[in-house]
Amino acid sequence: ALLVFCLMYLSPIYIIVVNSFKSRAEMYTNVLALPETLTWEYYAGAVQRMDFINVFKNSLIVTLCSVAIIVVLCAMAAWMLVRTHTRLSRFLYSFLIVTMLIPFQTVMMPLMQEMNSLTKALGIPMKNSLGGLIFMYAGFGAGMGVFLFHGFVKSSVPVSLEEAAIIDGCNIWQVFWRIVFPILKPTTVTVIILDVIWIWNDYLLPSLTLTSNANKTIPVMTSLFFGTYTIEWNMAMAALTMTIIPVIIFYFSAQKH
Repeated sequence: ALLVFCLMYLSPIYIIVVNSFKSRAEMYTNVLALPETLTWEYYAGAVQRMDFINVFKNSLIVTLCSVAIIVVLCAMAAWMLVRTHTRLSRFLYSFLIVTMLIPFQTVMMPLMQEMNSLTKALGIPMKNSLGGLIFMYAGFGAGMGVFLFHGFVKSSVPVSLEEAAIIDGCNIWQVFWRIVFPILKPTTVTVIILDVIWIWNDYLLPSLTLTSNANKTIPVMTSLFFGTYTIEWNMAMAALTMTIIPVIIFYFSAQKH
Protein backbone atom coordinates (compact mmCIF):
# COMPACT_ATOMS: atom_id res chain seq x y z
CA ALA A 1 0.00 0.00 0.00
CA LEU A 2 2.85 2.38 0.85
CA LEU A 3 4.51 1.63 -2.48
CA VAL A 4 1.30 2.42 -4.37
CA PHE A 5 0.89 5.73 -2.53
CA CYS A 6 4.56 6.63 -3.13
CA LEU A 7 4.14 6.01 -6.85
CA MET A 8 1.00 8.16 -6.88
CA TYR A 9 2.76 11.03 -5.15
CA LEU A 10 5.87 10.75 -7.33
CA SER A 11 3.96 10.47 -10.62
CA PRO A 12 3.88 14.27 -11.23
CA ILE A 13 7.68 14.40 -10.81
CA TYR A 14 8.03 11.55 -13.32
CA ILE A 15 5.76 13.33 -15.81
CA ILE A 16 7.69 16.61 -15.47
CA VAL A 17 11.15 15.03 -15.89
CA VAL A 18 10.22 12.66 -18.72
CA ASN A 19 8.40 15.28 -20.79
CA SER A 20 11.23 17.80 -20.42
CA PHE A 21 13.18 15.70 -22.96
CA LYS A 22 10.36 15.33 -25.53
CA SER A 23 9.28 17.37 -28.51
CA ARG A 24 5.74 18.74 -28.45
CA ALA A 25 4.57 16.15 -30.99
CA GLU A 26 6.07 13.30 -28.99
CA MET A 27 4.57 14.67 -25.79
CA TYR A 28 1.05 14.86 -27.22
CA THR A 29 1.39 11.28 -28.56
CA ASN A 30 2.01 9.73 -25.14
CA VAL A 31 2.63 11.77 -21.99
CA LEU A 32 3.72 8.79 -19.87
CA ALA A 33 6.12 7.14 -22.35
CA LEU A 34 9.87 7.53 -22.11
CA PRO A 35 11.49 9.89 -24.66
CA GLU A 36 12.66 8.30 -27.91
CA THR A 37 15.92 10.29 -27.87
CA LEU A 38 17.64 11.98 -24.96
CA THR A 39 18.19 15.63 -25.90
CA TRP A 40 19.10 18.64 -23.79
CA GLU A 41 17.95 21.24 -26.31
CA TYR A 42 14.81 22.13 -24.33
CA TYR A 43 16.88 22.70 -21.20
CA ALA A 44 19.20 24.97 -23.19
CA GLY A 45 16.20 26.80 -24.65
CA ALA A 46 14.63 27.25 -21.20
CA VAL A 47 17.92 28.57 -19.75
CA GLN A 48 18.21 31.12 -22.54
CA ARG A 49 14.56 32.23 -22.53
CA MET A 50 14.38 32.61 -18.75
CA ASP A 51 17.85 34.09 -18.27
CA PHE A 52 18.12 31.24 -15.79
CA ILE A 53 21.43 32.23 -14.17
CA ASN A 54 20.08 35.65 -13.21
CA VAL A 55 16.68 34.46 -11.94
CA PHE A 56 18.37 31.61 -10.06
CA LYS A 57 20.59 34.20 -8.35
CA ASN A 58 17.52 36.30 -7.48
CA SER A 59 15.68 33.29 -6.02
CA LEU A 60 18.78 32.29 -4.04
CA ILE A 61 19.27 35.81 -2.60
CA VAL A 62 15.61 36.17 -1.64
CA THR A 63 15.39 32.69 -0.10
CA LEU A 64 18.65 32.81 1.88
CA CYS A 65 18.18 36.35 3.20
CA SER A 66 14.51 35.84 4.09
CA VAL A 67 15.15 32.54 5.89
CA ALA A 68 18.15 33.94 7.79
CA ILE A 69 16.13 36.93 9.02
CA ILE A 70 13.14 34.76 9.95
CA VAL A 71 15.27 32.25 11.89
CA VAL A 72 17.31 34.80 13.87
CA LEU A 73 14.49 37.23 14.72
CA CYS A 74 11.89 34.53 15.44
CA ALA A 75 14.28 32.58 17.70
CA MET A 76 15.10 35.75 19.66
CA ALA A 77 11.46 36.84 19.88
CA ALA A 78 10.21 33.40 20.95
CA TRP A 79 12.89 33.10 23.65
CA MET A 80 12.03 36.49 25.14
CA LEU A 81 8.27 35.85 24.92
CA VAL A 82 8.72 32.60 26.87
CA ARG A 83 10.98 34.14 29.53
CA THR A 84 8.93 37.36 29.93
CA HIS A 85 5.76 36.60 31.90
CA THR A 86 3.70 39.71 31.24
CA ARG A 87 0.38 40.54 29.62
CA LEU A 88 2.22 42.29 26.80
CA SER A 89 4.28 39.19 25.98
CA ARG A 90 1.16 37.00 25.99
CA PHE A 91 -0.64 39.51 23.75
CA LEU A 92 2.26 39.70 21.30
CA TYR A 93 2.48 35.90 21.09
CA SER A 94 -1.28 35.60 20.50
CA PHE A 95 -1.10 38.38 17.90
CA LEU A 96 1.65 36.56 15.98
CA ILE A 97 -0.30 33.28 16.09
CA VAL A 98 -3.43 34.99 14.74
CA THR A 99 -1.47 36.18 11.68
CA MET A 100 -1.05 32.52 10.68
CA LEU A 101 -4.82 32.20 10.28
CA ILE A 102 -5.21 35.08 7.80
CA PRO A 103 -5.09 33.97 4.11
CA PHE A 104 -2.59 35.92 2.03
CA GLN A 105 -5.23 36.58 -0.66
CA THR A 106 -7.25 38.74 1.75
CA VAL A 107 -4.35 41.10 2.47
CA MET A 108 -2.42 41.15 -0.81
CA MET A 109 -4.04 44.29 -2.28
CA PRO A 110 -3.81 46.36 0.96
CA LEU A 111 -0.22 45.10 1.25
CA MET A 112 0.67 46.47 -2.19
CA GLN A 113 -0.88 49.84 -1.27
CA GLU A 114 1.11 49.85 1.98
CA MET A 115 4.32 49.09 0.07
CA ASN A 116 3.63 52.06 -2.22
CA SER A 117 3.10 54.27 0.83
CA LEU A 118 6.37 53.05 2.40
CA THR A 119 8.21 53.75 -0.85
CA LYS A 120 6.97 57.35 -0.82
CA ALA A 121 7.59 57.85 2.91
CA LEU A 122 11.07 56.27 3.11
CA GLY A 123 12.30 56.95 -0.41
CA ILE A 124 13.33 53.29 -0.64
CA PRO A 125 11.81 51.17 -3.45
CA MET A 126 9.76 48.49 -1.64
CA LYS A 127 8.12 47.24 -4.85
CA ASN A 128 10.10 45.78 -7.74
CA SER A 129 13.09 45.22 -5.45
CA LEU A 130 14.52 42.11 -3.85
CA GLY A 131 14.89 43.99 -0.55
CA GLY A 132 11.18 44.80 -0.43
CA LEU A 133 10.29 41.18 -1.22
CA ILE A 134 12.61 39.93 1.54
CA PHE A 135 11.01 42.41 3.96
CA MET A 136 7.54 41.00 3.17
CA TYR A 137 8.64 37.37 3.46
CA ALA A 138 10.19 38.11 6.87
CA GLY A 139 6.85 39.51 8.03
CA PHE A 140 4.73 36.67 6.68
CA GLY A 141 7.08 34.02 8.07
CA ALA A 142 7.20 35.51 11.58
CA GLY A 143 4.02 33.90 12.91
CA MET A 144 4.93 30.28 12.20
CA GLY A 145 8.58 30.81 13.15
CA VAL A 146 7.75 32.24 16.56
CA PHE A 147 5.12 29.54 17.12
CA LEU A 148 7.60 26.69 16.50
CA PHE A 149 10.48 28.25 18.46
CA HIS A 150 8.18 29.24 21.34
CA GLY A 151 6.99 25.66 21.88
CA PHE A 152 10.53 24.26 21.76
CA VAL A 153 12.00 26.86 24.13
CA LYS A 154 9.15 26.33 26.60
CA SER A 155 9.54 22.54 26.68
CA SER A 156 13.22 21.86 26.00
CA VAL A 157 15.38 24.80 27.15
CA PRO A 158 15.69 24.77 30.97
CA VAL A 159 16.02 28.11 32.75
CA SER A 160 18.73 26.62 34.99
CA LEU A 161 21.14 26.47 32.03
CA GLU A 162 20.68 30.18 31.38
CA GLU A 163 21.07 30.99 35.08
CA ALA A 164 24.31 28.96 35.22
CA ALA A 165 25.64 30.85 32.18
CA ILE A 166 24.81 34.20 33.79
CA ILE A 167 26.57 33.14 37.01
CA ASP A 168 29.62 32.24 34.88
CA GLY A 169 29.65 35.80 33.51
CA CYS A 170 27.59 35.65 30.28
CA ASN A 171 25.55 38.66 29.28
CA ILE A 172 22.13 38.26 27.64
CA TRP A 173 23.55 38.10 24.08
CA GLN A 174 26.07 35.42 25.05
CA VAL A 175 23.35 33.42 26.82
CA PHE A 176 21.28 33.41 23.64
CA TRP A 177 24.02 32.69 21.09
CA ARG A 178 26.14 30.28 23.18
CA ILE A 179 23.51 28.45 25.23
CA VAL A 180 19.98 28.84 23.84
CA PHE A 181 20.44 29.01 20.05
CA PRO A 182 22.57 25.81 19.75
CA ILE A 183 19.88 23.89 21.67
CA LEU A 184 17.28 25.16 19.16
CA LYS A 185 19.03 23.35 16.27
CA PRO A 186 16.23 20.80 15.51
CA THR A 187 13.58 23.53 15.39
CA THR A 188 15.90 25.83 13.45
CA VAL A 189 16.36 23.19 10.74
CA THR A 190 12.60 22.56 10.67
CA VAL A 191 11.88 26.26 10.19
CA ILE A 192 14.57 26.50 7.51
CA ILE A 193 13.15 23.53 5.56
CA LEU A 194 9.57 24.80 5.68
CA ASP A 195 10.51 28.38 4.76
CA VAL A 196 12.96 27.41 2.01
CA ILE A 197 10.32 25.27 0.29
CA TRP A 198 7.68 28.00 0.71
CA ILE A 199 9.80 30.96 -0.45
CA TRP A 200 11.64 29.14 -3.26
CA ASN A 201 8.38 27.88 -4.80
CA ASP A 202 6.22 30.95 -4.14
CA TYR A 203 4.67 32.56 -7.21
CA LEU A 204 1.95 34.91 -6.00
CA LEU A 205 3.90 37.42 -3.86
CA PRO A 206 6.83 37.86 -6.31
CA SER A 207 4.38 38.20 -9.21
CA LEU A 208 2.66 41.08 -7.37
CA THR A 209 5.87 42.73 -6.21
CA LEU A 210 8.41 42.29 -9.03
CA THR A 211 7.75 43.89 -12.41
CA SER A 212 11.12 43.97 -14.21
CA ASN A 213 12.60 40.75 -15.60
CA ALA A 214 15.97 41.59 -14.02
CA ASN A 215 14.49 41.13 -10.52
CA LYS A 216 12.10 38.24 -11.09
CA THR A 217 12.45 34.86 -9.39
CA ILE A 218 12.31 31.42 -11.03
CA PRO A 219 8.59 30.62 -10.44
CA VAL A 220 7.56 33.97 -11.96
CA MET A 221 9.76 33.54 -15.04
CA THR A 222 8.32 30.08 -15.77
CA SER A 223 5.12 31.90 -16.76
CA LEU A 224 6.92 32.91 -19.98
CA PHE A 225 6.17 29.45 -21.38
CA PHE A 226 2.42 29.70 -20.75
CA GLY A 227 1.02 32.02 -23.41
CA THR A 228 -2.57 32.97 -24.24
CA TYR A 229 -2.77 30.73 -27.31
CA THR A 230 0.17 28.34 -27.01
CA ILE A 231 1.95 26.59 -24.14
CA GLU A 232 5.52 25.39 -24.59
CA TRP A 233 5.15 22.36 -22.36
CA ASN A 234 8.57 20.81 -23.01
CA MET A 235 10.45 24.01 -22.13
CA ALA A 236 8.16 24.60 -19.15
CA MET A 237 8.87 21.06 -17.90
CA ALA A 238 12.62 21.60 -18.34
CA ALA A 239 12.42 24.87 -16.38
CA LEU A 240 10.38 23.24 -13.61
CA THR A 241 12.83 20.33 -13.37
CA MET A 242 15.74 22.76 -12.90
CA THR A 243 13.65 24.62 -10.30
CA ILE A 244 12.90 21.64 -8.07
CA ILE A 245 16.39 20.10 -8.10
CA PRO A 246 17.96 22.56 -5.55
CA VAL A 247 15.04 22.13 -3.13
CA ILE A 248 15.21 18.32 -3.34
CA ILE A 249 18.99 18.36 -2.72
CA PHE A 250 18.56 20.69 0.26
CA TYR A 251 15.67 18.65 1.67
CA PHE A 252 17.64 15.37 1.56
CA SER A 253 20.74 17.00 3.03
CA ALA A 254 18.66 18.25 5.99
CA GLN A 255 16.94 14.91 6.63
CA LYS A 256 19.36 13.82 9.39
CA HIS A 257 18.04 16.67 11.57
